[in-house]
Amino acid sequence: MTTTAPHPRPLVVAAPRRAGATPLRVVSPSAASAPSAATPAAAAVVAGSVPATSPSGSSVRITGPDVAGAREILTPEALAFLTELHHRFAGRRAELLSERHARRRRLANGHLPDFLPETKHIRDDRSWQVAPPAPGLLDRRVEITGPTDRKMTVNALNSGAKVWLADLEDANTPHLANVIEGQVNLRDAIRRTIDHTTPEGKRYELGEDLATIVVRPRGWHLLEKHLHVDGEPMVGALVDFGLYFFHNAAELIARGAGPYFYLPKLENHLEARLWHDVFAYAEEALGVEHGTVRATVLIETIMAAFEMEEILYELREYSAGLNAGRWDYLFSVIKKFRDSGPAYVLPDRADVTMAAPFMRAYTELLVRTCHKRGAHAIGGMSAFIPSKDPERNAEVEAKVRADKQREADAGFDGSWVAHPGMVGYVREVFDGVLGACPHQIWRTREDVHVTARQLLDVAATPGAVTERGVRTNVAVALRYLEAWLGGRGAVAIFGLMEDAATAEISRSQVWQWIHNATPLDDGRTVTHALVRQVLEEETAALLGEAGDDTARRARIAEATDLFTEVALGEEFPTFLTVPAYANRVE
Repeated sequence: MTTTAPHPRPLVVAAPRRAGATPLRVVSPSAASAPSAATPAAAAVVAGSVPATSPSGSSVRITGPDVAGAREILTPEALAFLTELHHRFAGRRAELLSERHARRRRLANGHLPDFLPETKHIRDDRSWQVAPPAPGLLDRRVEITGPTDRKMTVNALNSGAKVWLADLEDANTPHLANVIEGQVNLRDAIRRTIDHTTPEGKRYELGEDLATIVVRPRGWHLLEKHLHVDGEPMVGALVDFGLYFFHNAAELIARGAGPYFYLPKLENHLEARLWHDVFAYAEEALGVEHGTVRATVLIETIMAAFEMEEILYELREYSAGLNAGRWDYLFSVIKKFRDSGPAYVLPDRADVTMAAPFMRAYTELLVRTCHKRGAHAIGGMSAFIPSKDPERNAEVEAKVRADKQREADAGFDGSWVAHPGMVGYVREVFDGVLGACPHQIWRTREDVHVTARQLLDVAATPGAVTERGVRTNVAVALRYLEAWLGGRGAVAIFGLMEDAATAEISRSQVWQWIHNATPLDDGRTVTHALVRQVLEEETAALLGEAGDDTARRARIAEATDLFTEVALGEEFPTFLTVPAYANRVE
């Protein structure tokens, strides 16, 4: 069966629609290598802190070390825009986070999630559709995700993928240098002025056929500790979105694309509505035509799985579809049902595949929901990376192809990889299903009927909890935390690309196994004592690798302390929000 793809509509800059309002000016930053002499000193980040004042009279305080590029990114105009975003939306964001905690308490008391009766009319109304695909987002058969360091930016754009998810979230760390460098690199990439030369003299520069940039800002739950408005820290999501939109929206439109985003960690449609209002305000304030922004939502929380249609509805003029964020989804299941008993205890991470009944229900519902509304459905990330061993590479290729064939056959319009070496495999798989058609939205999957019980059937997951699984989780989490403390948010560990989501699965499974006295396959029980023993052994191994590297040995010691707090303690914090560690990130 064939279909005619809709033609993407051109994007234009229109006059702002707000009566009597003066739009904020979109400035063209100077080149990254030469800070503008005209940029006021108050816009710079220097050691210690620098107060600045926005046009509204609010006091903006910037704290942190000297960071290259900060003068061009944190301009007075950009700070004024961030201040407006903060004043308009930070309060609602705080209320929505409070409601998250209330829902968590209800779950702990046995109130299971279900499809919302009050929004049934939205799900039953077959008339509404999302906006047609925007330029550069019509064909998304292979997407690559990764951090926004300079080398990765060039490699991702040159990778042959249709889309690059420029990750300011799970593959990043909240060091100020990363926050600023990511914005500098994105700005330069959009203007095609980016290149990179390694200390060894290897040069990286852009080719001709580049991936479309889609930026993932931080989730609603994270703050930006380096920027304060009237004494309050700014919201990390608004900082990431605001800086990228302010500096690049006009340039992107002029080049025939637009400001596109991946929205992480949403738990319900009201959080999607907040993003809708952020987009609408930003377009109006900067004189961008309404509906220019596009956003793909990651369905990576168990709560959002029950509100997929409502999320698409709230973002319908901005929507670019949904993505099956499989790793964070698993973490969300553990986090939300951590104290709900053995029925929600997962086996070894390696045993939890997309064939597990509750994961299959989630992905099938996602495809059904997206195609019902004319939206793209994007598959989950393959975390495999190439190795120097030909036999290992052949094994990895077979696994990646099988995973992506399953997604393509299920109706997904594309999928993710974490390494340029995997792009070709995924493209070939989707080429075999899509052919010349850019997507398969016409496959509405009317055969799919998913119930709330199926989404929650964690107990049917095959597999076991083993000592090897415990050791792997401890080893992965410890190695990732050591890298994270050093400023790296995406790390190759044991042949997989690990980020914050996969590391959270590893440590949260250990916590859950301990607190549920989970039996191992050999008859023993997962206990604090067993995990501490494994942790000591893994710490010793890492210290052996570090040798005389004093800085790394210090990070390993900190990582061990952090793992102890988030995996062996009574509480269940997210490691990114543990104050002792979040506050030390410069």
